[in-house]
Amino acid sequence: MKLFLDTANLNEIKEAAALGFLDGVTTNPTLIAKEKKRFDDAIREICDVCSGPVSAECVSETYEALVPEARRLAKLAPNVVVKVPLTKEGLKTVRALAPERIRFNVTLCFSANQAILAAKAGAAFVSPFIGRLDDAGHDGMQVIRDICLIYRTYGYTTEVLTASIRHPLHVLEAAKAGAHIATMPFAVFDKLISHPLTDAGVQRFLDDYRKIPR
Repeated sequence: MKLFLDTANLNEIKEAAALGFLDGVTTNPTLIAKEKKRFDDAIREICDVCSGPVSAECVSETYEALVPEARRLAKLAPNVVVKVPLTKEGLKTVRALAPERIRFNVTLCFSANQAILAAKAGAAFVSPFIGRLDDAGHDGMQVIRDICLIYRTYGYTTEVLTASIRHPLHVLEAAKAGAHIATMPFAVFDKLISHPLTDAGVQRFLDDYRKIPR
């Protein structure tokens, strides 16, 4: 499974990239606003650090406005993936521009039925938001399982990009379900490495080493 960071913070991206595990980055206007940079500049800077897919989100609402915005974003860097919402207007945009080799991440997906439509429209990625589903009293991970099963059954090439991840267990369950990607905040990414027994083991070895006669 590929691991993406859900952030626009360049320091976090550089740190994750230095570890060698960073496969891509997802952003949104909220994350970029926190960095107090121009939108296009922020996307270009991220693409310079991360060679994998970098999602840049459209803010237009109508098909007529989404089409030129998607084309503009796709030109920011070769690895830009254009994010559009899972709405009628968003799906129409994907359907129209996918033949132009513009890759799309269809975001704000909350059901397997929606994911079917994203795949049929030609999306490169679909982003089910499992944390938000859990918050609303639904089983977010079951939606991931359902989408993965449907995509395997029908041979859809759209990748399942598990989003709205809140903790490492979400990452584990997404991997077990067969999701292609998990995108997460840096804090969750960091927790994938840490384990209290690892820390305790390292400390014990260090303590015992100090007891060895010099």
